[in-house]
Amino acid sequence: MKQFDFLILGSGIAGLTFALKVAPLGRVAIVTKKDRAESNTNYAQGGIASVTSREDSFELHVRDTLAAGAGLCKENVVRTIVEEGPARVQELIELGMKFSEREIPKSHGGHELDLGKEGGHSKRRILHAKDVTGHEIEIALLNAISKQPNIRVFENHLAIDLITSKKLGRGDGNRCVGAYVFDRKTNRVETFSATVTLLATGGCGKVYLYTTNPDIATGDGVAMAYRAGAGITNMEFVQFHPTCLYHPKAKSFLISEAVRGEGGILKNLDGVEFMDGAHPMKSLAPRDIVARAIDSEMKKTGADHVLLDITHKPGKFIIGRFPNIYQTCLRYGIDITREPIPVVPAAHYQCGGVMTNVDGETDIAGLFAVGEAACTGLHGANRLASNSLLEALVCAHRAAEKILSTPLSKIDAKIPLWQSGDATNADELVVVSHNWDEIRRLMWDYVGIVRTNKRLQRAQKRIANLQEEIHDYYWNFIVTSDLLELRNIATVAELIVSCALMRPESRGLNYNLDYPNPNPAWAQRDTILRK
Repeated sequence: MKQFDFLILGSGIAGLTFALKVAPLGRVAIVTKKDRAESNTNYAQGGIASVTSREDSFELHVRDTLAAGAGLCKENVVRTIVEEGPARVQELIELGMKFSEREIPKSHGGHELDLGKEGGHSKRRILHAKDVTGHEIEIALLNAISKQPNIRVFENHLAIDLITSKKLGRGDGNRCVGAYVFDRKTNRVETFSATVTLLATGGCGKVYLYTTNPDIATGDGVAMAYRAGAGITNMEFVQFHPTCLYHPKAKSFLISEAVRGEGGILKNLDGVEFMDGAHPMKSLAPRDIVARAIDSEMKKTGADHVLLDITHKPGKFIIGRFPNIYQTCLRYGIDITREPIPVVPAAHYQCGGVMTNVDGETDIAGLFAVGEAACTGLHGANRLASNSLLEALVCAHRAAEKILSTPLSKIDAKIPLWQSGDATNADELVVVSHNWDEIRRLMWDYVGIVRTNKRLQRAQKRIANLQEEIHDYYWNFIVTSDLLELRNIATVAELIVSCALMRPESRGLNYNLDYPNPNPAWAQRDTILRK
């Protein structure tokens, strides 16, 4: 058995920040599915929303967040995260993170942060490193991690399930004492015990057929927490990014909202703008509105994508501001300085998750969740662009502070090693890949940007049948990473559908044609599921 003081599942901004903060307190294990840099953080192009300019204020940032969240944000949480954000960003800069700067006009060579603007923001407040912010943050954090002797990173390891005192039959409430973890290289299951376990596993984009997320985003943390008995909340609110590159060979490549922030205009295939009638902010409206408008335009015209046009801006500016997007599109034969970008909405961000407070505490002792896997109440029914990295930084810091101020007692639990019993090697891998494809397609078709009760019920029935198959498969065969991820996406799909059926209204990202308007009785009301 591997014994640690802190077990961190996930290696994005939330997990790495927390690891750095608690490393002085004891031995830390970071368990990550692929290599340490593979995470949703790494793919975040836009940046971190934080008040750093004299023209901006905490009040404006709070107001924009509440407006985007469509009446479901917890205002006290929003204020805490917004107000504590600048100090956490400063810590990141001190670790070596370099945000893009610009020359101050008439200052004789003086520089200031080059703040970007994205949908739903009333001011420029997005700190970015050109269009590869997440990648640069990941490098700064991993560099700091490498200098910490107390931190050990387990790459190519996939957590299977949390180990709790309840599962072990101990009658002293429910406390998390570690996790069973699959080593992809040896195909063996290892037992990790820890005083504190942190879920920083990111989102669940791979539950949908089209997503901007990397392959690892299979909702593992939410699925494991649900199976362990933690509360899961507001999973109906899945944010679809309006603009994913549409190309047969491009997999999950995001066209940052910052392109619209710098003047990019959405047009149909005839070159006609269509956002004018959808919202006063046109192409810079909040994401849920833009995604629905694109979905509606595609359904109306029968097109399989729309166009994002920034060709009216100087080529030099486009290449300088968006070097990664420019080069990637060029590889697919699209010169964004001369022609519009074909785009389509894709599943992007999970606003719900494991129910936590602003300190990352779940309702299971010893189990914390931070980042996209958690639901603090910051995002409400729709996340304001670039608030997610901010939330991860602030809540990881607060979780570490909470543990410092009220340390948990060490565990004295006899944890049994993993038993494979009579399980044999899977003989029909085609079943796994078929079920995987079926879930992702039915979620896209029935539980997408626009929903109806009938579609949701249809999805619920099919997922229940698939769950049965997967359950038999899981207990009868030796585990593989594909089977474990399939089990998790089926669980998360079930949670998304169940939450969507519980909410009798359209609010933010949950748009249901049977209830096209918000229901005032459901403002400030969460959907909560427990096993």
